[in-house]
Amino acid sequence: MLDLTYTLPKPRVIAGARHDWELVIGMEIHAQVASNAKLFSGASTQVGSEPNSNVAFVDAAMPGMLPVINEFCIEQAVRTGLGLKAQINLTSAFDRKNYFYPDLPQGYQISQLYHPIVGMGEVLVEMSPGVARLVRIERIHLEQDAGKSIHDMDPAMSFVDFNRTGVALMEIVSRPDLRGPEEAAAYVAKLRQILRYLGTCDGNMQNGNLRADVNVSVCRPGQYEKYQATQDFGHLGTRCEIKNMNSMRFIQLAIDFEARRQIAILEDGGTVHQETRLYDPDKNETRSMRSKEEAHDYRYFPDPDLLPLEIEQAWVDDIAAQMPELPDAKKARFMGDFGLTDYDANVLTADLESAAFFEAVAAGRDGKMAANWVINELFGRLNKQGLAIADSPVSVAQLGGVLDLIASGEISGKMAKDLFEIVWTEGGDPAAIAAARGMKQVTDTGAIEAAVDAIIAENPGQVEKARANPKLAGWFVGQVIKSTGGKANPATVNEMVTRKLGL
Repeated sequence: MLDLTYTLPKPRVIAGARHDWELVIGMEIHAQVASNAKLFSGASTQVGSEPNSNVAFVDAAMPGMLPVINEFCIEQAVRTGLGLKAQINLTSAFDRKNYFYPDLPQGYQISQLYHPIVGMGEVLVEMSPGVARLVRIERIHLEQDAGKSIHDMDPAMSFVDFNRTGVALMEIVSRPDLRGPEEAAAYVAKLRQILRYLGTCDGNMQNGNLRADVNVSVCRPGQYEKYQATQDFGHLGTRCEIKNMNSMRFIQLAIDFEARRQIAILEDGGTVHQETRLYDPDKNETRSMRSKEEAHDYRYFPDPDLLPLEIEQAWVDDIAAQMPELPDAKKARFMGDFGLTDYDANVLTADLESAAFFEAVAAGRDGKMAANWVINELFGRLNKQGLAIADSPVSVAQLGGVLDLIASGEISGKMAKDLFEIVWTEGGDPAAIAAARGMKQVTDTGAIEAAVDAIIAENPGQVEKARANPKLAGWFVGQVIKSTGGKANPATVNEMVTRKLGL
């Protein structure tokens, strides 16, 4: 159920049409299972290997070769289901999906149509503070990936690389709960974040390890509510599927184009035909790939080489007991334990590495100050130089050392930024650097008092003005800090100036 502290975002209404139209979007996310071996063979899944070097006999469909289920892939699918608050089906089965394609050596794909391993679940997609879309997961099933056709190596022929053939995929199928391009991209991002937290998929979209098929339809206002009441998909309009999307930006552009294309057809009195389309980013348009097949077109039937998969509840419970803290829970804890804002907590929990770095820095220190330094100074510098958190020149201990010097009053905020720069470029222990380079603040009250007395004695006119207008006391604070080379503790100076001027 949707958290009562959240409200739903309004459905996207397409501007520029003669009538009001609303978008309806469902998604099928193909996530490559993080496993060293394939779903039904022991062949490696390593990326970047020589073509056709990670191919077992069963992957190449050699006669007489039988598939053997990789238990770890099953465990990863169960872990994913638990992470999405989904029903784990203790009995599932594999089916053959029959179709011909050059990079599918068996002539069929082993998948799960009738009895998937994971049933209904949900993902909460926060669009802004207090506004979220609840996306229902219909199912997650396991299936084999196909190989890769290569068309640019020879002008007269194509080649096939079977390295990906048989790699385990989780197909995560949503209900048509998304209502706009921004929500669709945010959903993919949230799902990717959860999968990476779980360790079940690395989420690398560039390599095709996470890709989306996007189903888009349009309907008139009020039709979606009728669908919700009746679960009759006929209220949602004819959907078209945009295949193999691997970019958040392209997903949004493709949805926007496809929605406008369908609306133009309908407003001209035409009919939208259900089909599979591809998105061309160079032309920013979708184009027809093939008519949309139905399940019966693939002649699904139970795979005769694989018995139904039966797992025990105790095994599922053991996996559940070892589940990591997921993004929403971590965000809530960071906000509660460290007093962080919604925005800061979102930034710090975006990925596991960032969250772990922050939490280590914040341990035993002021959480808000730690968040400010990690987000603004560290992340700002990493982003500027295109570095990941794992490549940070400043370690947890070093950044923590800078914060400890600030907290103790030994250095000011400005000094801390100078010190951070030195640690970033040269390394070293912050405390030792501050001591060796004379960067520590003057905290000797006697020395500060002498400086205050001198400035007051030299500027009687300013004294009278400050006593008439206490806001001008800041001038004395600035002069004292300047006279000490910026090393006087500002808080101590301010207190002493106020007392000496009788304010």
